[in-house]
Amino acid sequence: MTIMPTTLRERARIIHERLRQVYDPHITALDWTDPWQLMVATVLAAQCTDERVNQVTPELFRRWPGPAELRQASQAELEEVIRSTGFFRNKAKNLLAAANLIMDKHGGEMPRTMAEMIEIPGVARKTANIVLSTALGVVEGIAVDTHVKRLSFRLGLTESDKPERIERDLMEAFEREIWGEVNHLLVQHGRAVCQARLPRCSVCLLADVCPKLGVTKSA
Repeated sequence: MTIMPTTLRERARIIHERLRQVYDPHITALDWTDPWQLMVATVLAAQCTDERVNQVTPELFRRWPGPAELRQASQAELEEVIRSTGFFRNKAKNLLAAANLIMDKHGGEMPRTMAEMIEIPGVARKTANIVLSTALGVVEGIAVDTHVKRLSFRLGLTESDKPERIERDLMEAFEREIWGEVNHLLVQHGRAVCQARLPRCSVCLLADVCPKLGVTKSA
């Protein structure tokens, strides 16, 4: 029988070690070939499934593979290509503005700091963290999406429902050198086992160290 870890750091260490044995700590569900394309795909994934985004981006990147090409597109052209991702008008507006900013201010290269990343239209800390850590190898924080938010609370890694606070709590719980892996591992476990409506606690490799906060029914 495993004794519930008494410290947050110890629970986080066990969680990371176990998840890493099962999931790829570097895999992403979105298809991309460079930092710009990962940023675009992540922006499109807001309020949209990764599967849908992956259906849209092949044509998007065929027509406009980088910011230099995209800045030449019209709002109407871009909207038509990304329409099925939802909120397409605002996403198109942000992506066109992002292409212009990156070309004009950064010479076509994606910036490598959090401060510069969040200046890009449509990019907040979640997207910035994903691009920085996954595509550029720059670790400044931990991306908090819906899966990470849900699992962090259930696992007792945070008591907050605010992404900024959750990120700070996770950064305190996990060692800095693995921050870039945390999002990928939690997302994969959230999709496979710790699902939103009916978590599969009976087959969860973290069941003995999880306080199951907020879980009222499980499989």
